[in-house]
Amino acid sequence: MDTLAPDALLQLMWLASPALPVGAFSYSEGLEAAIDAGLVVGEAGVAPWLQQQLELSLARSELPLVAESLRAWQSHDAGRIHALNTWALASRETAELRLQAEQMGRSMRDWLRQRAPDDPRVDTLAALQPPAWAVAFALAAAVAGAPARPALLSFGYAWAEGLVQAAVKAVPLGQNAGQRLLRGVVAALPAAVERALVTGDDARVAFAPMAALLSARHETQYSRLFRS
Repeated sequence: MDTLAPDALLQLMWLASPALPVGAFSYSEGLEAAIDAGLVVGEAGVAPWLQQQLELSLARSELPLVAESLRAWQSHDAGRIHALNTWALASRETAELRLQAEQMGRSMRDWLRQRAPDDPRVDTLAALQPPAWAVAFALAAAVAGAPARPALLSFGYAWAEGLVQAAVKAVPLGQNAGQRLLRGVVAALPAAVERALVTGDDARVAFAPMAALLSARHETQYSRLFRS
């Protein structure tokens, strides 16, 4: 069982908040294109989409990446951090998904410069050109003194809330429907985190072909609310 000091708990709540100035609200990660194509219809269609994204993308790629990056930040292993950041950017399957990782990573870097200006790891993050979102988030969790499991839960919750709010706007849905969707994703999140904690480099994979195709389609979609 991970025991968090009150300050560390509050820091993780802060990192999961939609008020964090990293622009997460701007992205749907292909969901808007799926809705536009008629592949996702209503609340009943959004629920399996979110579950599949959790299983195929977050649990196999982003959460293991955050876990490994957190370990690297805790020991300030600059070489390992650079390798993980390179993998993070190279594994983005479309231009807009890469731009999302870069923009949110830069925004987190700028936030950390204000939050922990004397931490030498922030300079290491700033030297990455550019820093990827998952790697930057892991540093924020390390600065907060958070263990891996709570850090991954914070990252996963932020992702879930962001996509649920994208669904509420793009379908559109009511707030109660959004809460039902969020409850479903949150219920599956702890198991995804546990798998991510034991996923090594050889098992970490970013491969979700349908989501990638929809993201590519979204890049030229005639009318859209979101940047991905």
